[in-house]
Amino acid sequence: MRSKQSQALSVLVVSTLAFTVCFMVWMMFGVIGIPLKKQLGLNATEFGLLTAMPVLTGSLVRVPLGIWTDRYGGRIVMAVLMACTIPAIWLMAYATQYWQFLVIGLFVGLAGGSFSVGTPYVARWFPKNRQGFAMGVYGAGNSGAAVNKFVAPALVVAFGWAMVPQVYAAVMLGTLILFWLFSHSDPAHRIDASVRFSDQLRLLKDPRVLKYCQYYSIVFGGYVALSLWMVQYYVGEYGLEIRTAALLAACFSLPGGVLRAIGGWLSDKYGAHKVTWWVMWVSWICLFLLSYPQTDFTVVTVNGPRTFHIGLNVVAFTALMAVLGVAWAFGKASVFKYISDEYVDNIGAVSGIVGLAGGLGGFVLPILFGALMDLTGVRSSAFMLMYGVVWVSLIWMYWTEVRRTELMGRNAPPAPFSKSFAR
Repeated sequence: MRSKQSQALSVLVVSTLAFTVCFMVWMMFGVIGIPLKKQLGLNATEFGLLTAMPVLTGSLVRVPLGIWTDRYGGRIVMAVLMACTIPAIWLMAYATQYWQFLVIGLFVGLAGGSFSVGTPYVARWFPKNRQGFAMGVYGAGNSGAAVNKFVAPALVVAFGWAMVPQVYAAVMLGTLILFWLFSHSDPAHRIDASVRFSDQLRLLKDPRVLKYCQYYSIVFGGYVALSLWMVQYYVGEYGLEIRTAALLAACFSLPGGVLRAIGGWLSDKYGAHKVTWWVMWVSWICLFLLSYPQTDFTVVTVNGPRTFHIGLNVVAFTALMAVLGVAWAFGKASVFKYISDEYVDNIGAVSGIVGLAGGLGGFVLPILFGALMDLTGVRSSAFMLMYGVVWVSLIWMYWTEVRRTELMGRNAPPAPFSKSFAR
């Protein structure tokens, strides 16, 4: 028993490390895209497409990777996946034209599929009552987005953008070696080989899966999109230099990754439904405030015209982004708690499908952010779009879950604090 527990802990640690590095690589364009935008003369839409290309591949491969993980085991699938990304990361340093960055970005994006491998791989090493926490710890590898914002700007300033992919390729190789040495495989975690791919993909017809896809397109897709978008947003909106902008952007990316483990613990204790419901409301409030553009307006008073300014300064903006990052960290964990509760035998397949939806959100949103900015000239239009998407989830969740649950009435379950007063 002791050996099994130590193996589970080892798997969790090295898998989380691997996912952190994969996510760091996946978010690379969020920083090096800024000097590339200037070098290549890109507009906002082209920049959005550049940052989104790795996200597209990382999203599309999630379903087959989740299925292969169920069938062959997470250790071998994760190792092969990481090995396949190393040549593409290295080649990025030698690209010179826009189309070359787009094509190589597709291959680099394979790193993003690691989530659908590690989630079922890690979950099956732990009992059901600890799976939410285990998946939350693994999901904290999302903090690779923040690591990228610490490491990449320093490399860009010191050596130029081409040094970033070279260093990242070396880091990926070292991580692959560590993962293979300290991870383990358990044949009992693989599903019956008689189960066909078509049987697993039939889950796409399940309305609950579609609903979880919608939730995840916000808490993960929005997280990825804003992680890619925020550095250039700070540079353009507040006139900051790249290192300061990246540091402030990390105030969103870091809690959005690290605190996912707490979200898993909360989901284990209070249930996925309650955590997700409050996550959506906190997101709605933050995005409403973030959506308001910098505005000057003139009011005719008895003493003559007076001009007023309304808009978030850099401190208020960063604080709201940090709160949003915390909420989405909890939400990413709670969505996968739904999956581990309801799809015990198909965690890999369902997590792949839901992860695909989240990744596609991370692909489409940066492009839409750029298109909206080119169309309107308003940077905060990105948050206006996200605000609308959160509305969809709140309405969907109300009609399918909340409306059937008595949260405040006589038959509502007692809140934790009410139990303590009853004693």
